[in-house]
Amino acid sequence: MKVALMSFAHTHALGYARLLAAMPDVELLTSDPDAATRPAGESGGATLAAELGVDYVDTYDELLAWGPDAVVVCSENTRHRAHVEAAAAAGAAVLCEKPLATSVADAEAMVDACAAAGVPLMVAFPVRFSPAFTDLREQHLAGTIGKIHAITGTNNGQVPAARAWFTDPALAGGGAMTDHTVHLADLVDALLDGVPAVRVHATANNLLHPDAAVETAGIVTVTYADGTNLTIDCSWSRPASHSIWGGLTLSVVSDAGLIDVDPFAPRVSGWSELAANELALGYGPNLDETLLATFLDAVRTGATPQPDGQVGIRTTAIVEAAYRSWREGRAVELSPAGR
Repeated sequence: MKVALMSFAHTHALGYARLLAAMPDVELLTSDPDAATRPAGESGGATLAAELGVDYVDTYDELLAWGPDAVVVCSENTRHRAHVEAAAAAGAAVLCEKPLATSVADAEAMVDACAAAGVPLMVAFPVRFSPAFTDLREQHLAGTIGKIHAITGTNNGQVPAARAWFTDPALAGGGAMTDHTVHLADLVDALLDGVPAVRVHATANNLLHPDAAVETAGIVTVTYADGTNLTIDCSWSRPASHSIWGGLTLSVVSDAGLIDVDPFAPRVSGWSELAANELALGYGPNLDETLLATFLDAVRTGATPQPDGQVGIRTTAIVEAAYRSWREGRAVELSPAGR
């Protein structure tokens, strides 16, 4: 299978490149022309491709002219739409890094473009494939834990210093709420089996990082059509010396009691006196690897990969409503019908 990787902008692109290059039945080609516009010192382009040991072309036109079966889009958030539409027009299946888009209008256009081209669109939500979460979802669908009443989620991390575009609203579309709300919104979308969100309330600030051009901390509360309430702490609240590992948790209150899920719990933690920071070594399953395998299997079989573009629209709608709520200082109603 011929797989193209569009852009090294997102930090996950490096892991995807290494995993794809190691797959015996995958031929990988990469391109990252926008690297020339990034701040000095940020890796990318042909130099990074050489370090990764993967093949590279200078333009996206060359990349798509190669005739890939599948394209993995890892560009800056506001460039997702153009790149997904270009990949779909080339007849390639698409895996797009999260968030799918920075507006519902863009997300819908991307879904429509892939549908018109007859190609699948999947969103990169790797935590969906955590065994702990999968077990929770299966128990809920089987009725084992009864009705879910409330959910609290955290997705905490550092300000993404390795890539300056994460704090550039023109490229990221926002800050911590854009970056960290969607993972948990996806998990709850899957857990509740598509029950739509009907109301969103959010507040945010940049108190911990007052020089940032975007919000660096936020609380997003979502009410679903079945009455379930979700509260998300989506903050970049960890200091620079903290390990980047983990930070995403889910606590579910159901008829069965309280259920805590920590997908990144399997790890060995410590402290590096030399580097003056916390260290964490994960030994659980590689969720990125499962994500890629699921996507490529769907390309081979013609199945619809999950989470799909419709999930991308629903999670984008929650983030879009969160920003409106923050700006207007009130709860924002969503259509329960969804799309």
